[in-house]
Amino acid sequence: MLPLMYSVYIMIIGHHPVFCKMKNSLYLLITLVLGISSGSSMLSMNLAHAADQGWPVHGATPEGTRYSSLTQINRGNVEDLEVAWRYRTGEMERRGDKFAQSKDQNIPVTVAGNLVVCTPFNRVIALDPASGQERWVFDPDVSMDLQLPAPYACRGVAAWIDESVDEDSACRTRIIFGTNDLRIFAIDARSGHPCPEFGGQGWIAAPANKPLAYSGEIRYLMPPVIINDTLVIGSAIMDSHRYDTPSGKVQAFSTRTGARLWEFDPIPKDPDDPAMATWSDDSAYTTGSGNVWGNMAVDEKRNLVFLPTSSAAPDYYGGLRKGNNEYTDSLVALDGTTGKVVWHYQVLHHDIWDYDIGSQPLLVDIPVDGEQVPVVVQNTKQGMVFVFHRETGEPVFPIEERAVPRGDVPGEWYSPTQPFPVKPPPLISHRITPEDAWGFTFWDRGKCRETIENLRHGSIYTPPSLQGTAAVPWNGGGANWGGPAFDPERNLMVINTNRIAEILQLIPIDEIKKSAGNGATLDLYAAKPMEGTPYALKKAMLLSPLGAPCSPPPWGGLTAVDLSNGTIKWDVTLGSIEKWLPIPVPLNLGIPGMGGPIITAGGLIFIAATFDQNFRAFDIDNGEELWRYRLPAGSQTTPITYSVNDRQYIVLTSGGHGQVKNKRGDYVLAFALPDRRY
Repeated sequence: MLPLMYSVYIMIIGHHPVFCKMKNSLYLLITLVLGISSGSSMLSMNLAHAADQGWPVHGATPEGTRYSSLTQINRGNVEDLEVAWRYRTGEMERRGDKFAQSKDQNIPVTVAGNLVVCTPFNRVIALDPASGQERWVFDPDVSMDLQLPAPYACRGVAAWIDESVDEDSACRTRIIFGTNDLRIFAIDARSGHPCPEFGGQGWIAAPANKPLAYSGEIRYLMPPVIINDTLVIGSAIMDSHRYDTPSGKVQAFSTRTGARLWEFDPIPKDPDDPAMATWSDDSAYTTGSGNVWGNMAVDEKRNLVFLPTSSAAPDYYGGLRKGNNEYTDSLVALDGTTGKVVWHYQVLHHDIWDYDIGSQPLLVDIPVDGEQVPVVVQNTKQGMVFVFHRETGEPVFPIEERAVPRGDVPGEWYSPTQPFPVKPPPLISHRITPEDAWGFTFWDRGKCRETIENLRHGSIYTPPSLQGTAAVPWNGGGANWGGPAFDPERNLMVINTNRIAEILQLIPIDEIKKSAGNGATLDLYAAKPMEGTPYALKKAMLLSPLGAPCSPPPWGGLTAVDLSNGTIKWDVTLGSIEKWLPIPVPLNLGIPGMGGPIITAGGLIFIAATFDQNFRAFDIDNGEELWRYRLPAGSQTTPITYSVNDRQYIVLTSGGHGQVKNKRGDYVLAFALPDRRY
């Protein structure tokens, strides 16, 4: 058990961490005879051809719904899914030792008849969506000088159509993306050639506003969003290493020429901005980050761009930025033309837990008191779900400011309250106490209880401390960047969450220096200095001596929320630890993961994400697992679905994640029904 749980520990300690159900033959026989499945005729669904339909943007739609109306693959036949084709990008061999410094979290898109994939090193590849055959490759030749801990990654690309030129014109349809070395490219979607009018050479440089502490401190990770003829892009900034990180400004450029149009800094700089009052002294001018590293959402009809912002630097100590620190850890609605704030809501005041918002805002219309209301839904790492009127920012369900624990770290500032939605209820537990301790045996459960007793513990928002704090949840979530999917027929939002705790301890730098004469070092303390602050950070998962989480399972879950009334319809365990057992017994305790679900009109939810290397399909109505496939490598990303030549495909990348030490690869896999079934 020890080597097994050590493997689990290795996976979880990265930044972030059943046999398939038996076929119900009787049910299938009855439904075949009666023609009843998923609320419609299964027979007619099998005979009907799926109209060709694509996945044109990262979240299926600019609103981030991750929903497809395709029904060819459905609850009655999903068990027959098989690999239709597989493609390898060749990056494992091409990059050598640098490949270990990458994470494959790409979400492909369908553009101009191609399936477009990007590798962690920003190579963009166009494939035939029906066969997986390579059509063209564009390599931006990114710098190979990124320094650890910065990983190489590309989560996706965007596309834009220039309606002002003829259909046969080069670069009428463009693929636009940012790179690990802070450039933004526009290439022709049909040929992969650069669009020279964009920046004069097919790319523009969009560097950081100050010198970097190391190469890769800031990167372009997510695809830009497009609103009208404007591309809007955020950035990823490495966490917790210094106070004065680069600006987390969101930038807008012309999709046609690359000309800069506007920028928005989540850390305000205008003295007339009311948000400045929430920053002490001149801290808004000196601190950094607050960046948008998750995916944005667009309401083109209302000309709004929705930003999920992150925490200010550094993530675990805020004594140099006293106050609530707006617009960080907020949902911010910007005017797409000017970049001006239309409204904002801060979901976490003065973040000292690294609970930045990674999940894409979800833009949908839901019935409220008998009337369809345009809303924006924001999921958080804390497992909370905030629902706002999209135009005004008014909460659709009440939000309460509740008292939270105060800390005693010298120099720190604490918000006395934090916002809690009344509905929907939290998707994860908000407490960790000695009584909650879990273990495989009485012995390791007792050790977990002892560990928690020696830490500050209790409810969510118990702050980091010199003693050490049991923080729940882990900074990987709750909900993370994968985001939710939404079924418009059922008003159901489905999202996966991580459900483990971590230990946060601040160690005074002076204490370390004082002990240096006795041979003490940062390595001895296992601490990471937060440059510019009085403290180093010691951070670890809350684990038993056997390497299992001390928090009770499930450690990963999948939840369906009825957004029309703010209730949870169902909640199921997501992930199994059988991969790490000497005998592969299905032990469904849940596993953390990165990536998210999609929903199809065939009554299915598809999700990989978990660190157990499995790809799964669930029933939308009850969360029952219907299908599972063991992938050739980890898949910490989100699948897509599309139809071409009347055949529906489910596609995802399977490349693993270097920071969580799971199995690596460079695969793109497509699943479909056998020819005889469609």
